[in-house]
Amino acid sequence: MTIVRDIGYKKQLLSILRYIANDKISASIKFEKELDIKIRNLVDFPYKFHASYYFEEKAYRDMTFEGYTIIYKVKGEYILILEIFKWQNR
Repeated sequence: MTIVRDIGYKKQLLSILRYIANDKISASIKFEKELDIKIRNLVDFPYKFHASYYFEEKAYRDMTFEGYTIIYKVKGEYILILEIFKWQNR
């Protein structure tokens, strides 16, 4: 199974990382590394997280990480990472 990160997700993540780095660069780096590990683990258990609150189709899943929601879709032989956001900002 392959993980594909949507351009929208990449832009949102970059914005979050910049925000965190304004306070502490090392915290931003740690956040990105830990999130990447959690996303890579989806390959082994793609349905580990609950069906998405934001979509009716069960292929969409919501993963939470340090107060952020990451929406991804399990689609055939790949996992598409779609969005990352704070629930207050959605």
